[in-house]
Amino acid sequence: YNRVWIPDNEEVWQSAEITKNYKAGDRYLHVQLEDGTELNYPVDPAALPPLRNPDILVGENDLTALSYLHEPAVLHN
Repeated sequence: YNRVWIPDNEEVWQSAEITKNYKAGDRYLHVQLEDGTELNYPVDPAALPPLRNPDILVGENDLTALSYLHEPAVLHN
């Protein structure tokens, strides 16, 4: 159960936790948003949503220390 960032029209990116194992070829990613809303997020297997960094890295001064360095990780940090 990893956490990912999914695009959001209002907040740009929204954190979600994967609630069901993803298998290659699945058309949806089963996720739960931080507010508890469950969502079947449509995915393109070639462009899965970016993974979220562990909470211990939130607020890290040195961005190169982040496990995953992408737009949502930088904006969240």
